[in-house]
Amino acid sequence: MPKTVNVRITTMDAELEFSFHPNTTGKQLFDQVSRTIGLRETWYFGLQFVDTKGFVSWLNYDKKVMAQDVKKANTLQFKLRAKFYPEDVTEELIQDITRKLFFLQVKEDILGESVYCPPESAVLLASYAIQAKYGEYSKSVHQPGYMSSERLLSKRVLEQHKLSKEQWEERIQVWHEEHRCMLKEEAMIEYLKIAQDLEMYGVNYFEIKNKKGTDLWLGVDALGINIYEKNDKLSPKIGFPWSEIRNVSFNDKKFIIKPIDKKAPDFLFYAPRLRVNKRILHLCMGNHDLYMRRRKPDTIEVQQMKAQAKDERLQKKMERDQLESEKKKREDIQKEKEQVEREKQDLMMKLYQFEETTKRAEKELQEQLDRAMRLEEERRRVEQEAARLEAERMEAIIAKEELARQAEDQIKSQEQLAAELAEYSIKISLLEEAKREKEEEAETWHSKAKEVEESLLKTKEELQIVMSSSILTPAAAPASSSSSSSSSSDSESDHEHSEENSTYSAELQTQDINDHRQEEERLTEAEKNQRLQKQLMALSSELEDARDQDKKTHNDLLHAENVRVGRDKYKTLRQIRMGNTKQRIDEFEAL
Repeated sequence: MPKTVNVRITTMDAELEFSFHPNTTGKQLFDQVSRTIGLRETWYFGLQFVDTKGFVSWLNYDKKVMAQDVKKANTLQFKLRAKFYPEDVTEELIQDITRKLFFLQVKEDILGESVYCPPESAVLLASYAIQAKYGEYSKSVHQPGYMSSERLLSKRVLEQHKLSKEQWEERIQVWHEEHRCMLKEEAMIEYLKIAQDLEMYGVNYFEIKNKKGTDLWLGVDALGINIYEKNDKLSPKIGFPWSEIRNVSFNDKKFIIKPIDKKAPDFLFYAPRLRVNKRILHLCMGNHDLYMRRRKPDTIEVQQMKAQAKDERLQKKMERDQLESEKKKREDIQKEKEQVEREKQDLMMKLYQFEETTKRAEKELQEQLDRAMRLEEERRRVEQEAARLEAERMEAIIAKEELARQAEDQIKSQEQLAAELAEYSIKISLLEEAKREKEEEAETWHSKAKEVEESLLKTKEELQIVMSSSILTPAAAPASSSSSSSSSSDSESDHEHSEENSTYSAELQTQDINDHRQEEERLTEAEKNQRLQKQLMALSSELEDARDQDKKTHNDLLHAENVRVGRDKYKTLRQIRMGNTKQRIDEFEAL
């Protein structure tokens, strides 16, 4: 036998390799793993392996590792997995490492479809998984396609809906944006709070028969033992809480449960193999022990762990609040800088517009001045023309007078002079008419010159107003385990041929506990949160429109019927525990 044995332990997010002495017990190996990863809530977990017959088994803490039916290899392979589940993850899971291990295992069970999850809840859970990995959504950081490499939804959900990968991601992103200011650790616990309301969460299923030989499912979980019909793993038909059970035992394939009610008969069923009864007995003992521990005052160790976890979370909250405060200050400063920059841009734009307005006004003013000068020149030209015409008229009058005198002096040439006089009279008339036209034209140009001068004055006044208003500048304003574990077992070798006549029994104590059946009064997370309930209903309706009805599974139909009649995990629990123990055992025998 070698001096040391190599072993590889696979947790949900890491691989550990050790060497141990051949005399090492299962408990010593488990403790070494727990210390390495800092796990203190060890009562939920175990080391799982595949035995020499190919069955999944649990390492027995009381026996030596090498004395158990572990498949021999150069390096032994084990998995650290949750063996028992809490009733309420918020109240019971203390350490962040415990919460993370449960989160990863439950997520794997849902994606692997060993735990049924409806599509709308699957989208919500995917958003919490994204929050747990990437943290708070940021538009600048989380660009489109940031979750494309993630496995977020089960194959069943993807195949049942006519939606592209991008459309699924858009719906998940909407929920991711809702989880603002949520820590990654908080996202994990929110995931588990939704998941623990799923009907198959934490249930270990075993095939059994009653006395009549009817094929049934036995479900063992944190709350008790439930009986399921063969075609329905979602809704149990009969339930027995741990507080009603005083003893569990088996002989060969027959399993016997003794109720506390002495008037009730023993509860009998048959398993297909001896090793199945061993697993059932082990799970009953472990779940019953945890059931009773929850209903008693916490031990000193648990109290210390809770106090330490509370202090650590308070410290994280203070650090987060400080980071949020600093982040908000940075955002405010950034917003203020952006506001100042916008105002600067506005002022630059206004200055540019003012300069353009000034340029246009100056251009118009220059045009008005040029026009006024042209009009003034035209007016002078007209006046000069009028003066010239006036001089010609005076000359014509003088000439007329001279001709008149000559007419008097030259009687002999009177007719000739009369003709010349008539000619000059006509010429004078034409000149006088031309004079009147030039005077009217001069008057018109004079009026236009006055209008131009008035327009020039008005333009100068407007320019002065624009220039005076530009002097004023605005002030800057300052501105975000599952059915797969049903194959779990203790790891001791069966030797069924030599154990068929052996009887294994365990007494289950029920004294000194506070409240036996408080779980029957629980509400689902959706019932507690009306907003969440409405969002899930809206998403369910939206997804139903994109669903391929021909691809619905049997579990989909069972879930739809439960929703239709208003039934959930805890309402079903109350219903299947109605009546006394004897009545429920009789009902089981009649199935």
